[in-house]
Amino acid sequence: MARADIEELGRRAKSAARELATAGGAAKDGALRVAAELLEERCGEILEHNRTDLDRARRDGATDVGVDRLRLTPERVATMADSLRQVAELADPVGEVVEGWVRPNGLRVERIRVPLGVVGVIYENRPNVTSDAAGLSLKAGNATMLRGSSSAADSNASIVGCLRDALAKVGLPEDAVVNVADTSREAAVQFMQLDGMIDCLVPRGSHSLIATVREHATVPVVIDGDGNCHVYVDAAAELDMALAIVENAKTQRPGVCNAAESLLVHESVAAEFLPRAERALSGVELRGDEASRAILPTIVAATEEDYATEFLGPVLSVAVVADLDAAIDHIARYGSGHSEAIVTTDLRAAERFCREVDAAAIVVNASTRFVDGGELGLGSEIGISTQKLHARGPMGLRELTCVKYVVHGQGQVRR
Repeated sequence: MARADIEELGRRAKSAARELATAGGAAKDGALRVAAELLEERCGEILEHNRTDLDRARRDGATDVGVDRLRLTPERVATMADSLRQVAELADPVGEVVEGWVRPNGLRVERIRVPLGVVGVIYENRPNVTSDAAGLSLKAGNATMLRGSSSAADSNASIVGCLRDALAKVGLPEDAVVNVADTSREAAVQFMQLDGMIDCLVPRGSHSLIATVREHATVPVVIDGDGNCHVYVDAAAELDMALAIVENAKTQRPGVCNAAESLLVHESVAAEFLPRAERALSGVELRGDEASRAILPTIVAATEEDYATEFLGPVLSVAVVADLDAAIDHIARYGSGHSEAIVTTDLRAAERFCREVDAAAIVVNASTRFVDGGELGLGSEIGISTQKLHARGPMGLRELTCVKYVVHGQGQVRR
């Protein structure tokens, strides 16, 4: 695809965004519900395209984790459809008056929520991102430009077809969702540089993708960064609860960003807890510090790099810490600012952890796997921002809008 073709897609999305910004909630919700129906009706077709992608990925030597992230099943397609319906049920943020006040001179000032415009999403594998991102963006009144990876090209094209057909069926512009079919690196860089067309770019993928975006993007970016997530088992932890949380956080779906990658255990409970954790995590390679290896002598010695790594697979770094301060310091040194969990019955320890750990999400006595837009009631998410401007944490509807000032007067002039 030539640069001119990508720019033409951008112009079409920009034009559609202007129309979508004034669309009523009923039309947007109607499109989401029709899209959900089409995903279910065309499930067989979508899965056939997905099998093509899976076969290609296996030929190219994809890992088991990579294949899992790419794979669609009838259940996953149904979840995608349900997510669109959930988004349709959410309150429309567009037009919401965030706050208002009256100045001494009588001017009435309001801050009103409005769409961003065109949201660009560049992502790898995970074809469910296609419907999640486009659905949320549509509800927030934005057009979406999608640029997936070559590994999921057939799946993404099939899902985008459902979304565009749904828009047409309710009288909204099809170009409110456009797919950049060219998966070359050159096209990716061009996509990141559509100044004046893309209003916000959200990258979702590997460290190398994020690095490429940081290097080349000239449009505003919200970084969906690494998920080096920790679970800290405190001295006052209920150990049965802690074991269930650690096992779920690591193994329920290890190839996603909110899976646990590091386990920190207070020294007063380490001798009892770590052998239980090793048995529960039988399929996971543990890499530990000297103190944890003294308790579990068969595990691998951890390196500095291990503690800073998002494994996205069956590997977990382990460290024994002297106290809460040491746990917080460890997370500050190695964490990626995504999601951090503490297991404790000590309210003061939980409060300190929540207050002092710098991350997009803090979880107390639950799995890090709950840091997800759908699980937190957002319908779905377009990504999990690990930066602090303009959004942080799971990005739902409100994070896909901005505000504008509307000032009403009765002839006032400034002197």
